[in-house]
Amino acid sequence: MTKKNLFEFRKQIDQLDSEILQRLSQRGDLAIQIGEIKRELGLELLDPARERQIVNQLSEANTGPLSADAIQNIFVEILSACRQLQADITVCFLGPKATFTHVAALKYFGQSAQYQPRESIADVFREVETGRADYGVVPVENSTEGAVNVTLDRFMDSNLKACGEICLPVSQTLLSKAESLDQVDIVYSHPQALAQCRECTMSTWSRDSA
Repeated sequence: MTKKNLFEFRKQIDQLDSEILQRLSQRGDLAIQIGEIKRELGLELLDPARERQIVNQLSEANTGPLSADAIQNIFVEILSACRQLQADITVCFLGPKATFTHVAALKYFGQSAQYQPRESIADVFREVETGRADYGVVPVENSTEGAVNVTLDRFMDSNLKACGEICLPVSQTLLSKAESLDQVDIVYSHPQALAQCRECTMSTWSRDSA
């Protein structure tokens, strides 16, 4: 391999990037037209089933070298950007930012949506019920801790309906300035996080958890 090879490869990449940009612009134009038709017909701008179908079909058709996860992430953002051309979408989530619910919202709606953190699940429901937000993201079930009863109870008392779901791997990290676990006496955390880690062994958890 020589610098000449490197130059040629980069030239090909530049050409491909230009073609991708052109195609994305064409897709954006089509998205705008589709948005106008949806408004005329009184249809919802967000169609979760259609978006999931697009992502799944592309993931199945993918032959590499990009992974299926990479393809999904790329097209979630393309869909998000094109959706934003149709209308601004406001999404409430159980905050603050960087919570698992926030991460789930980003993976589902993409970076182009407008996000609003709320302090409780009831607040998320209230924002959508009153029309101050278009969609809300709340936790429904944890494979370790079970169903989130507050969410289920709110669905019973609300006219809102679930329009989509996303499964998100959850992992917890124990942070300390101690040099070893032997120096840790008490762990402070949110009750939900402690419950999700209740099966940790003594060798990986502290002597006392609170």
